[in-house]
Amino acid sequence: MSAVTPEPATPDQTPAPAVKVDHLRFHKGHAHLAPTFGNDAFALKAEAFARFFGTPTFLGAQTLIVLLWVGANLTGLVKFDLYPFILLNLAFSLQSAYAAPLILLAQTRQSARDKATADADAQHREALAVANEDRMSRAAQNTAQMLELLEQNTRLTELTKALTERVEALTADMHKHFVKKDGHA
Repeated sequence: MSAVTPEPATPDQTPAPAVKVDHLRFHKGHAHLAPTFGNDAFALKAEAFARFFGTPTFLGAQTLIVLLWVGANLTGLVKFDLYPFILLNLAFSLQSAYAAPLILLAQTRQSARDKATADADAQHREALAVANEDRMSRAAQNTAQMLELLEQNTRLTELTKALTERVEALTADMHKHFVKKDGHA
């Protein structure tokens, strides 16, 4: 793939505009992987929920709830879940039953997105390498042409110098020849 260059302009035309290259063209084939769970309302809520599990806010809130739960039941303020806190264990089990699949799904989709991004980046780097090779080849051709033109210019300059010296010598000979004739006559 080579970069698109504008056509050279003729004297009565303006230069043709360069074609804009879409630098994210390799990523478009993987756009369906962008949303973790999809694009509908449930998917967006599920992704937000899965992301919330790893935040300090979630850990702090859960710790506070557990402390209040245990404290209220141990002090006798409430008596709905006495020691060994079976209801609390059931709540944790229920939370784990929903959290684990959501987190695993989020990780799986994230790894798929990472792989797709890496593949697209590799394709982009390959395209850049090919374009760079093309530019280097054209630069080498231009350098060779410039050297050839420079050699031709050097030969023409040498030829011009030789012809100028020859004209000068002929002019000097003619001048001597005519000055002698004019001096004798």
